[in-house]
Parts: sequence; C-alpha cells; structure tokens
Amino acid sequence: MLDYLLVPFAYLLGSISSAIIVCRLMGLPDPRTLGSKNPGATNVLRIGGKKAAALTLFGDMLKGLIPVLLANLADVPTGILGTTALAAFLGHLYPLFFGFKGGKGVATALGVQFGLGWQIGALVALIWLFVAKVLNISSLAALVCMALAPLIVWYFRPAPELIAAQLVISVMLFWRHRSNIRNLLSGAEGKIGS
Repeated sequence: MLDYLLVPFAYLLGSISSAIIVCRLMGLPDPRTLGSKNPGATNVLRIGGKKAAALTLFGDMLKGLIPVLLANLADVPTGILGTTALAAFLGHLYPLFFGFKGGKGVATALGVQFGLGWQIGALVALIWLFVAKVLNISSLAALVCMALAPLIVWYFRPAPELIAAQLVISVMLFWRHRSNIRNLLSGAEGKIGS
C-alpha cells in the first residue's frame, strides 16, 4: 500500500512552492513577477537577498529529499523509487497548487539525489559549487552538474530505473533552462547575485 501512496505524496510535496511561501512570509514580492520570474532560489536571491534564497533552496531540496528518503527507508522496488523521485521533481516543475507553473527544478533534483544516496547528492553539489565559484553563473553550474548526474547515479546506484529517472530529470531540467542556454550562447546570461 505504501508503494502506491509514495508517488502522489511526492508530487503533492513537490507542488509546494518554497519560493512563493518564503517571499510571502518575508513580505517580499511574488518571485513570479520580478527578475527572471522563476519561483526558485536564484531569483529569490535577486529579489530578497541571501537569507530568503537560502530558505527557498532548503525548502526546495527537502521536497525532493523527504519522499525519496522515505521510499529508500521503506525499501521499495527501484521502479517505485525512481517514480517517486520523478514525481517530486515534476511537482516542483508543474505544481498543482500554483497553476502548474513552477520552477526549474535544480534544488529539488539535488534533494532527490541526496535521497538516493548522500554520495550522489554530495558529488552533484560539489560540481555545482565548483562551476559556480569559477564561472559565477548559476544556470551553467546547474546544467553541468545535471549533465553529469546520470553518470553519478550509474556509478553509485546502477539500477536501470534510477538511471532512467535521473536521465528524465536531467533532460527536463535542460528543457526548463532553454532560455538560459540561449543567453549563455549569446553571452547575455546574468551572474550570480546580479
């Protein structure tokens, strides 16, 4: 029975927008109306500063971490585990509670990866931090670490269902970043904090 509840639970948890809630609680404008208009941590950093961005990042990571960690602890089949991971991610991208208009999914994907294994999450996060530190471009750091994420999942958890779930997450994340990719190619992509 738990197997069948985990997937809808993951989607509903993913549908909670940390960015919108944090901005409302801190008296900040709706992140969907300013900056990149993306309800994610990077845009919240532009609008409300580091504290608001950190809370958003933490909230979005928890949405991916909690259901995948629960599925892992329940020792569900890898197919259910992969579907739970995808459901949490899709909840963030297409949230039921916010008109199916969500964020780009980087922090939620990272939470999913930590849920699959701390080594997976830590390595993806380290790659993001390294690229972000060197190039100071959040979207590029996200694209690089998520491009490598399927290989990292394959190395630590070589189940076909989990690799497939991460491939779908990575492809969808690239799709959600298509405007950032255009900006990167034209040299117009903004730096972190600008």
